[in-house]
Amino acid sequence: MVAWPLVARAQQPRMPVIGFISGTWPDAERLRALRQGLKETGYIEGENLIISYSWAEGHVERLPAMIAELVRRQVTVIVPVGTPPTLAAATATKTVPITFVIGEDPVKLGIVASLSRPGGNATGINLINVELAAKRLELLRELLPETTRVAVLVNPS
Repeated sequence: MVAWPLVARAQQPRMPVIGFISGTWPDAERLRALRQGLKETGYIEGENLIISYSWAEGHVERLPAMIAELVRRQVTVIVPVGTPPTLAAATATKTVPITFVIGEDPVKLGIVASLSRPGGNATGINLINVELAAKRLELLRELLPETTRVAVLVNPS
């Protein structure tokens, strides 16, 4: 009877761990949205879920080692944000589930087989930024037909 609490505690399932990784710096709004979305599905960080955060801070060369560490720790799922972390995760593991957020075509990048049937261990959200760029300029032209020049700020990485 005295040992029962120890046995019960030893039989409890491991708390799921999300390996969240970004090639940039922390983004408070994105993290708030992640936590809110998880909360809406019953997962609360620290109560029934652990989130392990990794930030490459613009040093994409660090990503393979950071992803390897998440794989070594046997996280439940890897959540890479951006193309470089997603490519690093897809290269590092074919077994740990990957749920990505990228602005490029994951089929062209070789991350998934198709958008409708990704196959493998990776799936996610494609923000289709490249495909929408022309449409955005078209809408701008309709809204401001007198405009002759448009400046675009782009992060090349």
